[in-house]
Amino acid sequence: MQSAVGRQALVDQWERTATAFGQPVDDTEYARLEQLSDQASVGYAIVTAVLSGPVLTFGVAGVLLLAFRGASFRQVMAVATYAGVILMVRQIVAAPVGYLRESTTTATSLGGWFSTLDAASPVARFLGALDVFVIWWAIVLAIGVSVLYRRRARTMVITFVGVYAALALLLAIAMAVTGGNA
Repeated sequence: MQSAVGRQALVDQWERTATAFGQPVDDTEYARLEQLSDQASVGYAIVTAVLSGPVLTFGVAGVLLLAFRGASFRQVMAVATYAGVILMVRQIVAAPVGYLRESTTTATSLGGWFSTLDAASPVARFLGALDVFVIWWAIVLAIGVSVLYRRRARTMVITFVGVYAALALLLAIAMAVTGGNA
């Protein structure tokens, strides 16, 4: 995010997100986003790393602890932490690809595999919200939870991946309803 390419990719991401949710970005707003990326790129990277690392891990462990009974927080935290390694690998893979593509959009989303789709279509947005590494993470997390709580792994995998797909669908619907066109 400190390089010119990284800052420009961040501005482009903010612009795409605003437009996808129906918020037009005029020249003044774009200039404000550029200024913000110059000032806040390091802070943005730090906040993103903290949210996608320890905060996500503790959050997932807390939700699992509340949703299921019979395991200690330490056990649930271990499952969430080990599954989280996949998300770290995702960042390691996606960062250089994103830099080369000059974009913060993830190279590991299913939407990238269907580049012929109109980017503003609900199907493209749904596929863009589905990430191969996050699906892998959900599967590994589900397997760990199934072992921890003595549940059928297949049922847990279908549930976890289904919840992820449902959240992606809700995101695509929210973008379609707000009238975004990017």
